Amino acid sequence: MKDDARNSRLEYLFKGILTLSTVEDCYRFFSDLCTPFELQEMSQRMQAAKMLKEGLIYSEIAERTGLSTATISRVNRCLRYSDEGYLKVLDELDKQERREWRNR
Repeated sequence: MKDDARNSRLEYLFKGILTLSTVEDCYRFFSDLCTPFELQEMSQRMQAAKMLKEGLIYSEIAERTGLSTATISRVNRCLRYSDEGYLKVLDELDKQERREWRNR
């Protein structure tokens, strides 16, 4: 597959995701798009990224998430050396949680 075709397809997918405005919308869309296993894997990786950011060790993360240490290592590499996708999302979620906590 050519890079420009792949990028336009990914861009279409990402633009579609950006149209979702509620968690319920996300449940519906991602349940159609992904298998239950794929959704579980993605959610486990997000949890691993959060735990790594909080300073937990691989063995504890593996025990809590069920992920292999190889997958946790990959998530850790992404946190440290990639385009900061995980970090941006985690930071935004932290901000959202703080706002929600203050509004209680």
